Amino acid sequence: MVAGHEFKPRILGFLCNWCCYAGADLAGVSRYQYPPHIRVIRLMCSGRVDPAFILRAFSNGADGVFIGGCWPGECHYITEGNYEAITVMHICRKLLELIGVNPERLRLEWVSASEGIRFAEVVTDFTSKLKELGPLGTGEGIEENGLKFRLEAVKNLLPYIKLVERERLRVRFDTAEEYNEFFTSDEVNRLFHELIVDKLALSQIMVLLRERPLSTGEISEILDLNPSEVTRHLNSSARHGLVRFDESQKRFAPA
Repeated sequence: MVAGHEFKPRILGFLCNWCCYAGADLAGVSRYQYPPHIRVIRLMCSGRVDPAFILRAFSNGADGVFIGGCWPGECHYITEGNYEAITVMHICRKLLELIGVNPERLRLEWVSASEGIRFAEVVTDFTSKLKELGPLGTGEGIEENGLKFRLEAVKNLLPYIKLVERERLRVRFDTAEEYNEFFTSDEVNRLFHELIVDKLALSQIMVLLRERPLSTGEISEILDLNPSEVTRHLNSSARHGLVRFDESQKRFAPA
């Protein structure tokens, strides 16, 4: 009998040059042990992590994405880039949840240059969590093509999402706790639902239809959306000239 292979999660890490990357370097020099499943990209600041980077990582097969920055209040830049990272983390987690991906696959942690042991502990803990969740998509019960379409739909919507963030969600607080409280508030959840949920569903439908004509039922099954919701989006899109109904195939297609 062939023994089953242990799942080894693929993790992409975006690390701040001044603190977390230095902490990772210290962990290596000090021979602290942690799972070797993380691949690191060094950035000058955690605030430079763009949502597109995160979505691209998941689209390319990462099972988890890790952002490591300076502790709040210790950013090396006047703009406090690590607070920008909190905003990106919360927005991306909400987007992942909307498409059925476990938001815990995205993690933000603070690690100083002197905390090599903390870096090792955080990566070990994140790896253990991802092993519990299972491979991306499979762990959520999402078929591979369905996951691909969902991630592409979010990427296509990013310019609009960034506009919403700039105009409606751009805030300035003094502590990380205040940012976390704001982005998990009922007010923000309501705003997110009003401004993004419908547009994201429509974006997913349009991505699917660019592949091939589909019926309402097929779209509903692939995206795990309510058929009545799919019908509503298709009717609205037809009125705006975005899709058309092909009578010969009994399917919807891009206009």
